[in-house]
Order: sequence, then structure tokens, then C-alpha cells
Amino acid sequence: MSLKLALPKGDLQSQTAAFLDKAGFAYEHYHESSRSYRPKSETFPGLFTKVFHEKDIAIQVAVGNYDVAICGLDWIKELLTKYQSDAVVKVRDLGYGQRDLYLVTSRFSDLHSVEDVKAREGVVRIVTEYPNLAEAFALKRRLRNFRIMPVWGATDAYPPEHADLSLVAAGSDEELRSKDLIPIARILSSNAWLIANKNSMEQKDISSLLTPFCGTEPVPAAEDEISVSSINTEEKFESSLFSDGTVALALADGHQQSHTSKFLKNAGIKTKGYRDPPPTRRPIVEMDGVSAKIIRPQDMPMQVANGNFDLAITGRDWLRNQLHQFPSSPVEGIIDLGFGWVRIVVAVHNDMPVETTADLKKLLETDKIPGLRIAAEYTNIADKYARDNHLSPYKVIPTWGASEAFLPEDADVLIENTETGRTLAKNNLKIIETLFESTGCLIANSTSLTDPNKSGRMNTLIDKIKQGMSSE
Repeated sequence: MSLKLALPKGDLQSQTAAFLDKAGFAYEHYHESSRSYRPKSETFPGLFTKVFHEKDIAIQVAVGNYDVAICGLDWIKELLTKYQSDAVVKVRDLGYGQRDLYLVTSRFSDLHSVEDVKAREGVVRIVTEYPNLAEAFALKRRLRNFRIMPVWGATDAYPPEHADLSLVAAGSDEELRSKDLIPIARILSSNAWLIANKNSMEQKDISSLLTPFCGTEPVPAAEDEISVSSINTEEKFESSLFSDGTVALALADGHQQSHTSKFLKNAGIKTKGYRDPPPTRRPIVEMDGVSAKIIRPQDMPMQVANGNFDLAITGRDWLRNQLHQFPSSPVEGIIDLGFGWVRIVVAVHNDMPVETTADLKKLLETDKIPGLRIAAEYTNIADKYARDNHLSPYKVIPTWGASEAFLPEDADVLIENTETGRTLAKNNLKIIETLFESTGCLIANSTSLTDPNKSGRMNTLIDKIKQGMSSE
């Protein structure tokens, strides 16, 4: 019986690669610059190894798809805090990848401590990639009124205007302060951990896989329970950059940033700090009454709909994903900007005997597969695709990236964006349908467009962007 090991991409990858090399696994294609999702171990030729985004790993072990995995304790606790399953067994602390979860406020905030947070009369808004741990903190400290704001990332951008607090991972206090964040509590200390599926430990002989890990010395075990260690601060707090009547503009980070920066320059909209060092989440837009923040494109439609931003430059794909879930959401597309063109496609593994969605439906109708597992970052688009095409039974598997890795072992279908299709083909996947095409677009909060305090400045900015379109 073959054993299955899940390894992390991202922040832990380089340290994990060095750890595995020292432990004698001899992986040729598991390193930071590798694009392989299925590295081979020379020492364990029968071991099936797959690389996932770290956020997905604990879930994959919990559902029994993988016997053993390496994952940060923070993501393990994020899962187990809400879903208290004994399926995930923490085997040992591996002694690297140290990061802590901090509760932080902005240096622009009037909240100086956890006690200030508890005394707040109104709603305390907590933005985070760790919504389950954030809720556990709020309940443990008995906050009277709180709202958890789950986001894909860029949590340091939101406080204090669009959130009061952030629960964020960092390697040190200094790292946070460099981002204008002030830590007021440490919630959890995290290292990389070796974890295993309980059923695998009971029903399979996984000792040969665990033995190499026992020859390495871990650091003392990280704190296992959520704790709140208050941090006193003497910081001086400054006033916010966002004032009443200011138009709040969200600009994209990541690979969309270069496209957006070039477009704004062509439109005659000058910015400082958007792509220029030093890094900042608050670039300056040289237009009267307009302030900007850099956040994830995936989060923009929800943030605009909630009124946290008036305008945003995101992708038409993420706007559609939002509107599929909330059709009456007060967010609308204003202008297609033409850059960042991709297709949103349906893909399957080359070995699956289908060429169209109709073929996929026939497989289900003839019981050749028990049900359809659809992996996607676009969970609402995936759900609508399955419902519209009557692909029942099905389940949507949310992913946080590296989605091509899920097929064929952990999902049957992938909903993904692609420019050329080459990455899909390289992973032995084929496209069976194109759902729609997407480009960068300007989106707006519908209420803000009619707000007399903002509409004039918004229309000025929209007109300049339209002029930029005509000059492209």
C-alpha cells in the first residue's frame, strides 16, 4: 500500500527542502523555484508526494487524502479550532519555520491595548486570514460586539479605517512595525510540524516514513493552546490618512500590480509608492480627495460591496465570483481596462475520458464516477457551473493556490484561469470548456456613486481612467 506525503509551497518551502535533504529524502525537484507538484524521493521511490499551498495541507490530512504532511502549527490550529476532529495527529515539532500570530492595531489607531479593545462600545472589526482563530480570540476575551473579516491576504492594509484589528502571522515585532502595525497581543507561537492522519497510523505501517524525522532534533514544543499574552506599547498614534468625503481606492498587489501601475501612468494618474520602494500598503495618488490602499484583487469585490472602498481595480473574474454568491451586492463593473486578459476554464486530467461538459454529465449519469469533486479558488463560479449543468452529485473543494496539483488524485475537475493553457498542459490537464474571458476592470460601490460628498471626485477619477483607455 503506497504512502502519501503532502509538502508545503510558499514560506516554509525552502526550509522544508533543507530539512528533508538533511533527513535523507533526496528530493530532486522540491525547492523554492521548482514548479513540480509531484517531486520524487530517491530514498523512498514508492512514496507519493504532492506539493500544496500550506493553507490546504491540514484539511487534506484531516479528510484522509494524505497519510503524513508538514504544515505550520498556525494552519493546523486554524482548522482544529472550528472542526475539532481527532483525524489530525500532531506527531512532532520540526524545529524550524518559526512565526507567531499577533493581534495588531495600526499606528493610526486609538486602540493601544487589549483592554482598549474590550472597552470599545461599537463593533470591533478583526481582519485576518485566520478567521477561526480570530473568532476564538474574540470569544475568549469576551468582546461584546465583534465582526470577523476573512480575507485572502494583505491584512496589514486594513486597519484602522477598514478594520480595527488584524490577526496576522509574523516572524517578529519589528516586521510588524515596519508595516505600521503595533502588536498588542501574541496569540499563538508556531513552527513547522509533522502531522499524520489517525486512520493511517492505525491501519497502515507508516513507521518507515516517520523514522527519518525522528533523527532530527526539534526545538521545544510550540504552545498548543490559544493564549493571549498582552504586549504593552508606548507608541504615538497619528491621525488617519482617510477622512470623511475621501474617495477610497483599492489597488491590486501581486502580478496585477505591474499592469495596474502602467495603466495608471498612461492615464495620467500619478502615484508614489505603488511600485517604488520602500514597500507600502498606502501609496499616494496625486489627486485631491483620493486615498489608496494595496490589497488582494480577490478581496476587492467584497470590500467594495461592504463600503470599505469606493473604487477598486480588480479582475472581472473576481467580480463575477462575488455576484454569483450575492447577485444584489452593491458593487458594479464600471470599465473593462483591457489588461490582465485570462480565460476562466474547466479542466480535467488527460486520463479522464471526457472532452466536453456534456461528457462529464454522462459519466455521472452512468455511475462511472460516484460524484464530482471540483477544485477552485473561484468557489462561487464553480458552484454555479455545476448547478447550471446539473452535475450532481458534486462538491466544491476550495483551494488557496497551486490548484493544478489537486487533479487527478484529490479532485476530478478544476476551475482555473489561464492565459495560454501551457501550465495546465504541463500538469497533464486538458481544457473541456471556457466559461468566460476576464480582464482587469474598475469596480465601484453603487451607493458611493450617488453620494454627494464623493460622486464628483469619483467621476473625475473615472473620467481620467476612461481617457487612459482611449490612449491605450
